[in-house]
Amino acid sequence: MSWQDHAACRTVDPELFFPVGTAGPAKLQVQKAQRICAGCPVREVCLEYALDIGESAGVWGGASEEERRSLKRRRSRRQAAAARADATSGGPAESRARERSVTRPAR
Repeated sequence: MSWQDHAACRTVDPELFFPVGTAGPAKLQVQKAQRICAGCPVREVCLEYALDIGESAGVWGGASEEERRSLKRRRSRRQAAAARADATSGGPAESRARERSVTRPAR
């Protein structure tokens, strides 16, 4: 069984999760979908899945299209900052090599 088999939305009309537009009735539709997601046991897995595959449409894991775009931007900034930190510190591979050379007994 996959995570989708445990999703709260599996018995709901999928159209609910794919509103057309961002205002008026579409906004109410997003809110209704998010209420279903709020109690879903696989909400976090669903959101991660949507972020990982770059899903740009609909409500996934309780996050609207706009919310997921914002999460992706924040995730990208964190990854870029971590990469810069690795580059200035010699990176994780170099750090592991340094640790091994320090803990290696002298011959």
